[in-house]
Amino acid sequence: MNIEQYSGYSNCLGQNFEYKIYGHGGQPVLFIPCQDGRFFDFENFKMTDYWRPWIDAGKCVVFAIDTIDAETWSNKDGDPRWRSERYEAWIQFIVQEMVPIMQNYARERGFDVDEKGIMTYGASLGAAHAAILYFRFPFIFKKTLALSGIYTVDYGFDGYMDELLYNSSPVHFLANMPADHFYVEQYKKNQGIICVGQGAWEIPDYTRHLQSITDRLGIPMWYDYWGFDCVHDWDWWYKQVAYFLPKLFD
Repeated sequence: MNIEQYSGYSNCLGQNFEYKIYGHGGQPVLFIPCQDGRFFDFENFKMTDYWRPWIDAGKCVVFAIDTIDAETWSNKDGDPRWRSERYEAWIQFIVQEMVPIMQNYARERGFDVDEKGIMTYGASLGAAHAAILYFRFPFIFKKTLALSGIYTVDYGFDGYMDELLYNSSPVHFLANMPADHFYVEQYKKNQGIICVGQGAWEIPDYTRHLQSITDRLGIPMWYDYWGFDCVHDWDWWYKQVAYFLPKLFD
């Protein structure tokens, strides 16, 4: 497996950032770590072992980035407006700075990223971020695999809401989206898989709430509810990745 590591300066964040690339070609995938996670978690938690067949085959190339959850979703004692603005800065870092890097990488290797888009992937709070990007920017992010996620900003912001957070809370902005919105037409062309277990530390009601909204809009998402033995942990996310990736890339 080809592995590269890079660093740069983000104007959106006002700080340096690091990321890793796993693979040599195919659809670019944005990996977002679990809560407070780092870009190297994809490798350190051995998720590379489960993505390897598709990475080595050139079906996908994974870009692993940092979160800034410690400043935003996890920073419960911080000023909520500052946290909201900081989270939006991270979203814009991805869209304005990481996306062009990923797109250029894909184009240089012959992948039609303009037609096929970028995939987002994450588990736990990483799944929330993955889904937010997928629903906010459906013309950029055309696939998602979200495992054990949370799809409302209420989880991190305890009822605080402003216009920035509204745009990053799928159950809020989708609930108010008309069925004839041009985003809905794009969602119907995209491919979204959202999975959750029903065992310890899983909260499937977040997924059911999101499903009720997308079902009403006629958006063809794949929601998969695993059993009561399926807990909120890496061992189950490995199994889910092995199960779903053939549906996304084979």
